[in-house]
Amino acid sequence: MRAAVLTGPSQARLERVPIPEPASGMVRVRLEGCGVCGSNLAPWEGRPWFKYPFAPGEPGHEGWGVVDAVGPDVTAIRPGDRVATLAYHSYAEYDLAAEDHVVQLPPALKSLPFPGEALGCAVNVFKRSNIKAGEKVAIVGIGFLGAVLTQLASGAGADVVAISRRPFALEMARSLGAANTLVMDDHAKIIARVQEMTRGSGCDCVIEAVGQQWPLDLAAELARERGRLIIAGYHQDGPRQVNMQLWNWRGLDVINAHERDPQVYVSGIRAAVDAVRQGHLDPTPLFTHQFGLDDVSDAFECMRGRPDRFMKALVSL
Repeated sequence: MRAAVLTGPSQARLERVPIPEPASGMVRVRLEGCGVCGSNLAPWEGRPWFKYPFAPGEPGHEGWGVVDAVGPDVTAIRPGDRVATLAYHSYAEYDLAAEDHVVQLPPALKSLPFPGEALGCAVNVFKRSNIKAGEKVAIVGIGFLGAVLTQLASGAGADVVAISRRPFALEMARSLGAANTLVMDDHAKIIARVQEMTRGSGCDCVIEAVGQQWPLDLAAELARERGRLIIAGYHQDGPRQVNMQLWNWRGLDVINAHERDPQVYVSGIRAAVDAVRQGHLDPTPLFTHQFGLDDVSDAFECMRGRPDRFMKALVSL
């Protein structure tokens, strides 16, 4: 099979490697595609703690496709089932996953690309945010994650203010239900505008979805006393400083919304499948750029550069 291999920072090549065989409790998926995750940016750019080359197909973890073989002791999944996977070598034509790490996709979604881990992650962040109808919610950073959260929060009846540096992202946020949008360009001006919108109280819930120091600082400033600050951005480039005096004084509930339990991930994917099937979530407009497996380097560069009208890149097979 063909598989992409990261050989060093900003370097990838396509290799032919053996098709993996499923062991006991495992299934093999003939992949249709894999989403390019924001967390892939660190391996692509390089960090001191990474070792290259990566394993074939790594770090692709937003795969979906059709099961073509199952190992011994697999009981609920059969060849021919279309599934989203929680697996980690999906920049390839095939990947293996544990039976309990795949989620069946219903026939109603048969024509839809489905990067399940990404959608499940967003649903889990939304669940941890505990957003209620009528609340004022600020989402700092409207990439794919922020856009999905905008749709979910506005669908739940929240009054959403979306904050992003990119005009296209703000346009997308408005189409997904954001009541207000702000350009992320001036720290003090944004705080003043949110204070004006909330009559001086601040937001009930603020979701930081960028993964950088300044947006983290900004997010805390936008939360009201006893508000909720949700950390959803990928912070992968070193330590952060926080204004503990502000966090303390306002009595903020600070929630790290990144999950580590695989079964919680899978639960989020199942919930995302239900949300899309029921029409509560439509991710299709967010899949803005598609690449072939032999163009995986271009897909990573697209994610890094975020060209005009970019939201989410998919690698299709």
